[in-house]
Amino acid sequence: MIRLDRHGDCALVTLDRPAKLNALNAQMMAALPEVLAEIAASDARAVLMTGAGNRAFCVGADLSEAAGRSAAEHRASIQEGQRIFQDLASVPVLTIALVNGLALGGGLELALACDFRLAARGAAFGLPEVTLGLLPGYGGTQRLPRLIGHVAALELILSGELIDAERALALGLLNRVVDGDLVQAGAAFAARMTRHSKVTIRLARDAVRLAGDVSLEEGLLAEAALSTQAYQSEDAAEGIGAFLGKRQPSFKDR
Repeated sequence: MIRLDRHGDCALVTLDRPAKLNALNAQMMAALPEVLAEIAASDARAVLMTGAGNRAFCVGADLSEAAGRSAAEHRASIQEGQRIFQDLASVPVLTIALVNGLALGGGLELALACDFRLAARGAAFGLPEVTLGLLPGYGGTQRLPRLIGHVAALELILSGELIDAERALALGLLNRVVDGDLVQAGAAFAARMTRHSKVTIRLARDAVRLAGDVSLEEGLLAEAALSTQAYQSEDAAEGIGAFLGKRQPSFKDR
């Protein structure tokens, strides 16, 4: 249901349920943390996540499994999904969603949990839960406003309407709209960052993420602490030495 392969120095994660438009069932949700743990323990420098086939990245939760649940069961399921998606957001390497078709509901929320999003020109995005009398539950109401702003996110969530890749790019939901091979484009996008120290990339990502969650004063304190951690690394000494010696650095990710 979830395939893990390598593409150069990237881990390639494929949601592999194309007959169901890669809808997330219980088996896939249970497998995702195991896949993420395997990636974290590997030497992969980035994660590329996509969907099998050319119709969908992921259309969200498999609703056939949701029917008939009690309120307590539904809440437990939502909280488990939030935890799993937070695992994705916390993977210690860059994560890039490669949206090759529909990204709806939990599928869009999965993409939102990644650091970056690239999409094929024919991709479409939406949180249509309201049209079913439901709400997004895997982080959509929290991550989307942080990414594109309160007003634009509220319109998407309350209308339940889909937007195309060009509109998603204009809103800041996407980093790129891609013509051609999406995996190759994702690997090239990642390579602009993965050539740097993994230590530095991780600390810089942590600092930027804090910006939307804390006050400026708290953010500046955290930036000073994280910057100091980076300065104390072996890679910082190598980078400074390489600059002064007019050569390319050779980072060891330490």
